[in-house]
Amino acid sequence: MSLLSEILTFNKEFVQEKQYEPYVTTKFPDKKLVILTCMDTRLLELLPKSMNMNNGDVKVVRNAGAVIMHPFGSIMRSLLVAVYELQADEVLIIGHHDCGMGAVNSHDMIEKMKARGITEDTFDTLQYSGIDLQEWLKGFDDVAESVSHSVEMVRQHPLMDKNVPVHGLVIDPGTGQLDLVKDGYK
Repeated sequence: MSLLSEILTFNKEFVQEKQYEPYVTTKFPDKKLVILTCMDTRLLELLPKSMNMNNGDVKVVRNAGAVIMHPFGSIMRSLLVAVYELQADEVLIIGHHDCGMGAVNSHDMIEKMKARGITEDTFDTLQYSGIDLQEWLKGFDDVAESVSHSVEMVRQHPLMDKNVPVHGLVIDPGTGQLDLVKDGYK
């Protein structure tokens, strides 16, 4: 049985047995908070538990490294939607120690793409189009610095309400300990 088949079989039982009922909530976050964090598997349950957050408490946006790369990309758009449409009054950017993005080497990733069949013509086309893959795919050296950068991207965004506090934290994926990087109230 494929992974997709397993998921769909489980889901059918989940719905039939009404196992969803404990998770029923609205689309508006009870704690009026939106979090940008990493897609790391260790944070799926650890992060909300370490912050005493339950289903319905917060909006969560995830990407590789909790990094905002572009001021008008989908991550920033999601944060703006959370603030203006979904009643989030604060923003948390939460990176983590031992992040995979800290180890990403764009040259190595491009070689892995080639090994999986992405052609040299594709890379030439992207380069001709002005896309610097080395820059776009690169990781970061310091998680606290990366979190600070993302916090400032949000704080300085021309469309962000200047009264919305934007905080930066780093979590230990082993223990759940949170370290404050930027206090949005100051």
